[in-house]
Amino acid sequence: MKPVVIFRHVAVEGPGYLATFLDTHGIPWQLVKVDEGDAIPETISAFSGMVLMGGPMSVNDDLPWIPPLLDLIREAVAADIPVLGHCLGGQLMSKALGAAVTLNPVKEIGWGALAVSRNEAAAHWFGDMESFNGFHWHGETFSLPLNAVHLLSSRYCDNQAYAVGKHLAFQCHIEMTPEMVESWCDAGADELKLAAASPAVQAPADIMQNLPLHCFFLNKVANQVYTQWIKGLAN
Repeated sequence: MKPVVIFRHVAVEGPGYLATFLDTHGIPWQLVKVDEGDAIPETISAFSGMVLMGGPMSVNDDLPWIPPLLDLIREAVAADIPVLGHCLGGQLMSKALGAAVTLNPVKEIGWGALAVSRNEAAAHWFGDMESFNGFHWHGETFSLPLNAVHLLSSRYCDNQAYAVGKHLAFQCHIEMTPEMVESWCDAGADELKLAAASPAVQAPADIMQNLPLHCFFLNKVANQVYTQWIKGLAN
């Protein structure tokens, strides 16, 4: 089987639980470390799926790797090779597919409830779940591309996930592990202080409270979603 290609844009925002899931299911994967200057592949043809992780940059920034990555997303969608985006990754998908990425009304950081939309696509991806507690760390939000179906919303961000067929974009994070949450809180300590006035930003102590339990239940959500996503992988 061809590997799944995973794009990392900053060292602390790797594939997390997704890597564990793929390894458990015997699915090979290849990490492209954009943050270390790895080249963007010229074509998606060598891969069975495409995954985009998060990062603190904006898709609207003038960064040299963004245009070729957008082209690769469009190539994957055209070739029916499934794409999966987490946070910045979901924003990259939106931009590639003609939608807009703009400032969210407030910055959203920490644990928060996500409501699952009531439609056939949401039932496909999330089963009988009506809501779950997801992890958030974003200041921007995406609009939905043409033919996208809305999947998730939160109190402070209407568009938390959507699907376009077998392609799946998240604004929130379902890939978190306790180690990742801890490293993000360390790396983002200054941002947390500056954004503390936002009603959607939790204090580090609140983020860390019951962390293993939060991640345990989030991993169960991710397992459900990733199980559906790998069904679409190209041979």
